[in-house]
Amino acid sequence: MAVEIERKYLVINDKWKKSVVSESVLKQGYIVNQPNVTVRVRIAKGKAHLNIKSATIGITRAEYEYEIPLSDAENILEDIAEQPFIDKTRFKVRCGDHIWDLDVFYGDNSGLVMAEIELDSEDEAFEYPEWAGEEVSSDPRYYNSSLVKKPYSTW
Repeated sequence: MAVEIERKYLVINDKWKKSVVSESVLKQGYIVNQPNVTVRVRIAKGKAHLNIKSATIGITRAEYEYEIPLSDAENILEDIAEQPFIDKTRFKVRCGDHIWDLDVFYGDNSGLVMAEIELDSEDEAFEYPEWAGEEVSSDPRYYNSSLVKKPYSTW
């Protein structure tokens, strides 16, 4: 079983910009969006993936990801996935020994900027960046699957 251990933080300033390693525009939609499981399709950099995640326990959950044909992903987003979609730019940002994923959201989630770090264990130490604010790992409002149902602009 693939396991994802992830901490998520709000971003409080733009000092992260000096440490960007790469960036990509992402579009994702949810096929299944339930408390115990999500299934989503994501398109980024001309490639598409199907992702299945279990419910989060603490900061850990099961995660499976498979590349799928781009045309299939486009059709799934158009015909099946919940809307609105999640539209964001993901920046890979180096901090210490880790690469963080920093997401700048658009559309109904405009104004939201979050960063997440994937860890090998729940107690793994990491350098806390100066641009990271409040931890929101356990706040379900900040799950992308929740942002589809209740976008940031409606809070």
